[in-house]
Amino acid sequence: MALVDKHKVKRQRLDRICEGIRPQIMNGPLHPRPLVALLDGRDCTVEMPILKDLATVAFCDAQSTQEIHEKVLNEAVGAMMYHTITLTREDLEKFKALRVIVRIGSGYDNVDIKAAGKLGIAVCNIPSAAVEETADSTLCHILNLYRRNTWLYQALREGTRVQSVEQIREVASGAARIRGETLGLIGFGRSGQAVAVRAKAFGFSVIFYDPYLQDGIERSLGVQRIYTLQDLLYQSDCVSLHCNLNEHNHHLINDFTIKQMRQGAFLVNAARGGLVDEKALAQALKEGRIRGAALDVHESEPFSFAQGPLKDAPNLICTPHTAWYSEQASLEMREAAATEIRRAITGRIPDSLRNCVNKEFFVTSAPWSVMDQQAIHPELNGATYRYPPGIVSVTPGGIPAAMEGIIPGAWDQETVNNQQGTPRKGTGCRAPTRGLDGERHPRCSVKRGKPKARLGESPEIVLSASKC
Repeated sequence: MALVDKHKVKRQRLDRICEGIRPQIMNGPLHPRPLVALLDGRDCTVEMPILKDLATVAFCDAQSTQEIHEKVLNEAVGAMMYHTITLTREDLEKFKALRVIVRIGSGYDNVDIKAAGKLGIAVCNIPSAAVEETADSTLCHILNLYRRNTWLYQALREGTRVQSVEQIREVASGAARIRGETLGLIGFGRSGQAVAVRAKAFGFSVIFYDPYLQDGIERSLGVQRIYTLQDLLYQSDCVSLHCNLNEHNHHLINDFTIKQMRQGAFLVNAARGGLVDEKALAQALKEGRIRGAALDVHESEPFSFAQGPLKDAPNLICTPHTAWYSEQASLEMREAAATEIRRAITGRIPDSLRNCVNKEFFVTSAPWSVMDQQAIHPELNGATYRYPPGIVSVTPGGIPAAMEGIIPGAWDQETVNNQQGTPRKGTGCRAPTRGLDGERHPRCSVKRGKPKARLGESPEIVLSASKC
């Protein structure tokens, strides 16, 4: 292939080459301290001791994304958040330097993890968060439905006098024996298993449905696995939800699935509000198809009985998304979230993160630990960037070898690295690459130039596309 004059080579713009890729968080004496923000809270007393030697920690106390401060949008490299706000793709694109989001909790349905991955933003959660508290609260709801303690308390508050057997029978109507009842769990992760252990102690026969769980766990816990949702709904006296919310199970409990439940069954949801069609649930409660329901999460939060389809529904217990909370659980979750942010700052993203939930959507995970911040700006197209030994650098028209399989066909000109238009001499390295689609793409030729004379400077690496 004839060499082409360097000045006539049509180079790809860096902003196009690096679309979906953001530099690693820079940390050290030569760089400003990275900014980490708590988006929807204002207490950073737990997070500060863990991060204060590495980052500047700030809070926004935002109730919506419109309330996030402009400085956070422009400078924050890390963000921690609870469940009270939602980050869509449009919201994520407003963050100019963001590299990691840690959800302080186990659920992450309020973040578009696919869009975040494509933008080079890692999303992490705390999967062990408040497992005991959630399981305890769920069992409390189940016991309340069976023993009707909430309604008995309300009756006394309203002035109901209960003395004779007939009065007791009337006010406690609907109370049921627990032993021998079948509890059906939809989802059998950490919280589902914790509920199963507790429920068995009260005499429940526990069954579960979870298509993503490998066989065998039911034997260790002494429960029964059901292989279809329809069979679980039909066999359960009480159904409890313990699954994440995604695009496939929104309104999992709807008018159709409610009709598959036993007449007079109970329903408990301490997982995600979007799993239940509240309009269908309200109608089923009014018609008596469902004997009672207990909800800790709701489609629209903060929840209010004054509005929404559940305002007139009978036999309903609602709590304000507090099943997860205890002082100990809150402290542990916040410490874990800050520790994950620390891993992001001191390591490589997403590989060094313990609980990254969107690795599959990342374009690359190359360890660009000291990339110049200006590398992502288009006005610097054509500049040369250097990295420590063992880390690939980018020269005019060049690109890291790890990316050639991801963006095939983007380079059709041989790269040159000097003004005379001749490539440097050096050893070649040819290795087949595969893209994310699994297909083989053209190999790359890596030419290593001679090391610089100054001690400590890493040799420059030139990348060029070559035909196989």
